[in-house]
Amino acid sequence: MTPKSRLHIPQPSARPGDAPDFSYLSLSDAGAVARPDSDTPASQIENLASDLVRVLDDDGIAQGEWVPDLTTDQLLEALRMMLLTRQFDARMQRAQRQGKISFYMQSLGEEAISIAQGMALEPGDMMFPSYRNQGLFIIRGTSLVDLMCQCLSNTRDMCKGRQMPIMYHNKQANLFSVSGNLATQYPHAVGWAMASAIKGEEHIASAWVGDGSTAEADFHYALTFAAVYQAPVILNVVNNQWAISTFQGFAGGERRSFAARGLGLGIPGVRVDGNDLLAVYAVTQWAAQRARQGGGPTLIEHVTYRGGAHSTSDDPSRYRPKNEWDAFPLGDPVMRLKQHLVNTGYWSDEQHAALEEELKTFVNEAWKEAVTYGTMTEGPRLDVRVMFDDVYAEVPPHLERQRQQLLALREQSE
Repeated sequence: MTPKSRLHIPQPSARPGDAPDFSYLSLSDAGAVARPDSDTPASQIENLASDLVRVLDDDGIAQGEWVPDLTTDQLLEALRMMLLTRQFDARMQRAQRQGKISFYMQSLGEEAISIAQGMALEPGDMMFPSYRNQGLFIIRGTSLVDLMCQCLSNTRDMCKGRQMPIMYHNKQANLFSVSGNLATQYPHAVGWAMASAIKGEEHIASAWVGDGSTAEADFHYALTFAAVYQAPVILNVVNNQWAISTFQGFAGGERRSFAARGLGLGIPGVRVDGNDLLAVYAVTQWAAQRARQGGGPTLIEHVTYRGGAHSTSDDPSRYRPKNEWDAFPLGDPVMRLKQHLVNTGYWSDEQHAALEEELKTFVNEAWKEAVTYGTMTEGPRLDVRVMFDDVYAEVPPHLERQRQQLLALREQSE
């Protein structure tokens, strides 16, 4: 009898009430993956898309050929930036629960990806972040007050009330606007990179999406253009195992790695331990060097875990074990870098605790300043006249008439 075809429905390895099960993850030992030259043809390094580049072992010891040339001061600054990102997230999460802002998304467990890549890339490189890359804004010098004011939609909101919270931008720091329409940043980054190459510049672009967004059409369009035109771009997939409540298998993660998506187009793919700051830095530096010397795009899959809810509108206890984050085999990126620094003798538990308190105070002071510009429930309010700005270089007559009508109505009501 001819066997009948069956529809396959991907299933997560564990649901609420089950013990966490990460047996589906393919892991490599720290230092086990060789580091090829950055100009190696993609056809000769296909193993990088299935192996996992790791530097820090379970004891926090750096191993292998991917160990980056980072000074102790740089590592301490990286730790500081990751902790600052985590403290900022925690404060904004509380603000949403207190009704001060309407919405928020934490990057808990993913801090190393943004901080390491922000360190590895050049100031002139253009970044196209996703909504869990607040660390990129922090590492590139965006003030916490400005980030907070955007979430508050107050009188100092960089988006002037036109974007939902966390959709930051920073033109001066080469950070493109965060987009709520997923995967749009991929074709934007590829287009920017193509333009940079046309102009003969050395700057490259880098973009980030989650594992679920790899199912979007924009993801595949961007890969095709990047491959055909050899655009100097780094395309990052942050595989944190969950796209809201949907397990990464629904985006195709069961069959092959997300890093392997580009192999058919000749784009090298690299799987990296996303919770290992040293490994992320080294792989990013490798891909950036490849792009700058004409080697074209690289697709990097960061294997990590979303430690918190998808957003303040989500309850992860309804679809995954409550203690799954604690059981993730690649650990906590902050604690792993801390342990590495403790091992080298440049850090201690006492210094770490003191730094946490220092940063908590710093974040609270920034919040006190931010709310002086207004909150959702308390003034001052954003001037409604700004809705007419930033659309046309010169405001057309019909909009100017509407603005004047609005002013007249406001005067009547006061």
